[in-house]
Amino acid sequence: MDNAGWHAGRRAKREDVAYAHVHRLPDGHYMPAETIGPMAESFIGGFQPHEPTSPPLAHHHYHPPPSPVPPPLPPKDKNGSPYPSPLGSPTSPPSANFRKEPSTGTYSSHGPRSAQPSESSAMSETLAGSNIVSTKELTKMTAVERSRILRVARMQPHLQFMCGPLLRFDTIDEHGIWHGAALIITADSGSLYEPFPLLIYEWDPDRSMPTTFSSFGPPKPSSPPNVGLSPSKTRDRSGSSVGRTSNVGNGSSTPTSGSPSWNQLDGVPNFDLGPHPADPHSTVLPTSPSGTSFPVQSSASNGSGSGFASFPFGGPGGYGILNGSGLGANACKESVTGQEIWVYGGPGGTFTFWRFLIRVPLGEREMAVTYSINGGQKMGFHVPGRKENMRLAVHSCNGFSAGVNPDDFRGPGFKSGYDPVWMDLLSKHAEKPFHVLVGGGDQLYCDSLMREPELQDWVRKSKPEDKKSYPLTPEIESTIDRFFFNHYCQHFRSGAFARANSSIPMLNMCDDHDLIDGFGSYPDDLQNAPVFKAVGSRGYFFFLLFQCFTNPAIDGLVDAPGKHVYQSLILGKEGPFIPYPSHSSLSRLGPKEWILMLDCRAERKKDQVCSEEEYDKVFARMRTIPSDVEHLIVQLGIPIAYPRMVFLEQALDSKFNPLVALGRNGTMGLSGFVNKFNAEAELLDDLNDHWTARNHKKERNWLIEKLQGFAKAKKIRVTFISGDVHCAAVGVLKTLKLKNKPEISPEQDHRYMLNVVTSAIVNTPPPAGVITMVSSLASKVHKTLHSTETDENMLPIFATEPNGQSRKQRFIMGRRNWCHVEFDERSGAIMFDIRVEREKGYGATVGYMCQAPAPRWVKES
Repeated sequence: MDNAGWHAGRRAKREDVAYAHVHRLPDGHYMPAETIGPMAESFIGGFQPHEPTSPPLAHHHYHPPPSPVPPPLPPKDKNGSPYPSPLGSPTSPPSANFRKEPSTGTYSSHGPRSAQPSESSAMSETLAGSNIVSTKELTKMTAVERSRILRVARMQPHLQFMCGPLLRFDTIDEHGIWHGAALIITADSGSLYEPFPLLIYEWDPDRSMPTTFSSFGPPKPSSPPNVGLSPSKTRDRSGSSVGRTSNVGNGSSTPTSGSPSWNQLDGVPNFDLGPHPADPHSTVLPTSPSGTSFPVQSSASNGSGSGFASFPFGGPGGYGILNGSGLGANACKESVTGQEIWVYGGPGGTFTFWRFLIRVPLGEREMAVTYSINGGQKMGFHVPGRKENMRLAVHSCNGFSAGVNPDDFRGPGFKSGYDPVWMDLLSKHAEKPFHVLVGGGDQLYCDSLMREPELQDWVRKSKPEDKKSYPLTPEIESTIDRFFFNHYCQHFRSGAFARANSSIPMLNMCDDHDLIDGFGSYPDDLQNAPVFKAVGSRGYFFFLLFQCFTNPAIDGLVDAPGKHVYQSLILGKEGPFIPYPSHSSLSRLGPKEWILMLDCRAERKKDQVCSEEEYDKVFARMRTIPSDVEHLIVQLGIPIAYPRMVFLEQALDSKFNPLVALGRNGTMGLSGFVNKFNAEAELLDDLNDHWTARNHKKERNWLIEKLQGFAKAKKIRVTFISGDVHCAAVGVLKTLKLKNKPEISPEQDHRYMLNVVTSAIVNTPPPAGVITMVSSLASKVHKTLHSTETDENMLPIFATEPNGQSRKQRFIMGRRNWCHVEFDERSGAIMFDIRVEREKGYGATVGYMCQAPAPRWVKES
């Protein structure tokens, strides 16, 4: 529920008042509320980590950080760790050379690399003796040798980036070929397109898999996915194991409050990551900050375990001799020319969207794939082995609601409140790479569109009728496009999220905030209002561009086999308020699991989530899933098994509600109780969005029964993942226990379906009072589906706080979180590890685990 609390509401109201005072510039145009320039050129020629991600356009556009200098990075590693502090930080040791040598046991700030060829005897001698080259040794080399060591990547021809690179996952086909795409957005005025941009990607099926980020030492042994339940694990009412995870697999216990490692991120010591276009925690330079030593490739290195070391993915970020591929005899290299899929024209000029389709034949084991554009900085991602199932990182609600101060969520060492939990996800990715980054909705918050100056006249209309009849002018049309373009570029290229979306292929589905708050759940007259309808239509178009890398005008609207660039796409019916069909997808994640991303926004209206036509096409595609698949993950933006708030829905929807009447009149300071679009109760659109709302209950029950029949016939376990509510929770649907009959075990129960709710990775949790209310409703018995022998409740997996103390509210966790999803090869179950932030702003998480068991009932003939 999008309720940030009373203080945030007051702050948002004050901000709205400030943005409402607008005036035109001498040229007749307004000063935009949100604007953006190209990405810093330092990325193109070698990243400088402490510069801003984009240069300020003008003094009045630039908002300095809240303090002159970010706070120093705290030592976050466990006591006794052999890893050093970040170089150049106040806590760093005086020596610049920490390379671990077999004889001394000391450590370097850079990990081992795969072998690279040397070009001269001097270089060979240097590499044979040490992995570090001092400035004194450099002075003895030739100019050619020095340039090879220190050279940085430069794109030829030059491209001026606005955003990207971004990665997208499509599917794995029946021949074991991985399909995906990359996207960049470039400024035409600063780029050369002769020839068109070229993406080169390469992989080696014989090379052991490197980690993504800096390697500072031997990797920690990883625990198997179903190891890690604490000794105090509990059993839910169906007998399924649930509990809080600990690091028992690697020999350490779960940190407790007050211990040195309480708020310390694991996996990436001291926040050090390789250079990235917009990563505020990238602190590793091609040269040592001390200016006295330079890391180079050791000829003895075999590249095992951590071959991608400390420079842009794989070290080949353009750093001279480190640019060598080091690939084996079976290595493959492919190139693909960019396809121009759209051009945005705005006040700053024109900007081109370039898409690169990527195909990688899977090998016998997991592989790393490196890629670069026009010979620039190398980056990369990971693909599973042909017989392996993908690891997923699931997130939602990647932004802040109006009135929330991001600095309240910015712990020591972070430049933004957006980054801490993303850094935790990236640290887990460094330990054991994820193959897909599943965006469960609200990948960004576009509600600030209402602060653009050209829209203030519409926003200030106090009567809903005036808003509904307000004309859509060309100026407002261009403003909507300008906002979405600028907002997407800024959000997707900033901070730790930019690191994630360029190194873990995304699989995204939109929810309301990707368009505008509550779109689709308002009455038809508002949804059809010219301005409001244009907001939703253009918001969905930009969702398709930035998050799905598709333009219907280029790719068409036919999803038959071989007719669309994306094999997983399922096109539904054109929406009632959006001029595009719904874009669902069904992707193969491995031999045993698939994922359905169900579009519940494009066709939504107040009394409908998805059309009958969309359901027909989705279930027809689902029936083509191979018979040996055991798991289907169904992504729904909004939870389908979650505590109901029918009484609140009825109260807010009542025409006799006095608070709504006072809010419409602005009496007693209650104007914030109603929304700015049609003066209905502020929370009513959130409640109308829910599957359990009165208008959606019949559709919800039908969908659950339909999926139960599908699961039974195909012998496949169905599990839901959802977001939206800014809480973590796990709902469960199961066969109703009948009197005098034994309860069916989860393994044998085709109706056993978890709904794992992970929300939010960035946004603030609801106020404590809301959490208490929802928790009190979680234990309520619902008889809605008893007629179909189905029971539903919530799993009590949150028996303890992240610090280990017991808690009363065992069903709902009101802290920022994300979810690690992994298939357990031994049991055939899928493990869902909800990672909950230990302390606000620090990012480090504690895991709470549940599992979707393998299907063990008899398959229907």
